[in-house]
Amino acid sequence: MKTGTGEGAKRVATGSERPKSAEIFERGKKILPGGVDSPVRAFRAVGGTPLVIDRAEGARLYDVDGREYIDYVCSWGALILGHAHPDVVAAVAEQARRGTSYGMTSPLEIELAEEIARALPSIERMRFVSSGTEATMSAIRLARGFTKRDLILKFEGGYHGHSDSFLVEAGSGLATLGISSSPGVPDALAKLTLNAPYNDADAVEKIFRQHAGKIAAVIVEPVAANMGVVAPARGFLERLRELTELDGALLILDEVITGFRSAYGGAQIPYKVHPDLTTMGKIIGGGLPVAAYGGRAEIMEMVAPLGPIYQAGTLSGNPLAMRAGLATLPKLAAPGFYEELDRKAARLADGLRAALKESGVVGSVNAVGSLMTMFFAGEPVNDYAGAKKSDTSMYAAFFREMLERGVFIAPSQFEALFVSAAHSNADIERTIAAAGESLRAIGRG
Repeated sequence: MKTGTGEGAKRVATGSERPKSAEIFERGKKILPGGVDSPVRAFRAVGGTPLVIDRAEGARLYDVDGREYIDYVCSWGALILGHAHPDVVAAVAEQARRGTSYGMTSPLEIELAEEIARALPSIERMRFVSSGTEATMSAIRLARGFTKRDLILKFEGGYHGHSDSFLVEAGSGLATLGISSSPGVPDALAKLTLNAPYNDADAVEKIFRQHAGKIAAVIVEPVAANMGVVAPARGFLERLRELTELDGALLILDEVITGFRSAYGGAQIPYKVHPDLTTMGKIIGGGLPVAAYGGRAEIMEMVAPLGPIYQAGTLSGNPLAMRAGLATLPKLAAPGFYEELDRKAARLADGLRAALKESGVVGSVNAVGSLMTMFFAGEPVNDYAGAKKSDTSMYAAFFREMLERGVFIAPSQFEALFVSAAHSNADIERTIAAAGESLRAIGRG
């Protein structure tokens, strides 16, 4: 275990000679495909034995071998308050005593929906589901049904869940594993998905000319976070709004990651973009499985039981998730919450840039608020093509060095690093120091 300014991953309990994590992972491979329930967790892109977590608290993860890590994955962005926030835990525990699932409507669903709608003026009606994939899949079905068109337009490197319509030139796990599409997606369905380079409004305009009157919706992450973090170019989102309105297509903002992270409400607030539909997840459930889609009343009222477009879910509006969300959102609405979060994130981003410069390792840091990615690329990354030029073997080496120093970042070059309210100033400084040591180590190698 490496030590130094970064202090190393602290051993807080003793273990056998063979790590428990390795034993559990081998056991898992006999029952779970690849030993995991989501591909990036397998560490295929970075090497080494995947983490097997025993517990978490604040900004810390503790694995089954007793090692402690500063966590910048934060359940892939869901835990903006950090792990096991006392008020969220108390709310979930109290609700569990009242019942974990009703299969019927509870007041909690209406309360959380009202809170979200107050933060996002573009949402007049909404529906809860259980995952981001469900939300985006449902929004696309709704867009097709409302417009009576079949084509959708997404962006290269954009990831909107694992629904068939989205697994073409997608980011996140597909980019990590080098998969451009997925077997099992019928060609006929894949042909209904059009792709454009992110940040290229001219390419979008050309596609609309080629398919005038046939595109149901454009779906876009307002801040790309699944090819690594890439900010929208000036005027890009506004141009998407103009082009969709001119053609009669819908604009769907996928705010599963940026919702209540970029601002109270989502990225559409600071970027001043008014979409037809919005998808959300992660933060709105306080770390429990929940997502939602919503938008203009005339569109949302096409959903059953009011309209003919069907969507349902046994656990939709689950009371545990609703209570967790209701315990989380008021804390984000507190004065100065985002200013403090972004201040810490800016300090981390500046420190990482300084560490790159001091080490001589070629790379850059893209940061938007509390989202960031370190790219090992020689040119600025403004789209998926630029992201794919990154040296993934260098990132893998950096990941392993950081892990040895007790800092857990995304096990993929094409994911985001998330800063939470639980990260202290000391955590940020320790992370910067660990990054400096790690970059020097891989630079020597």
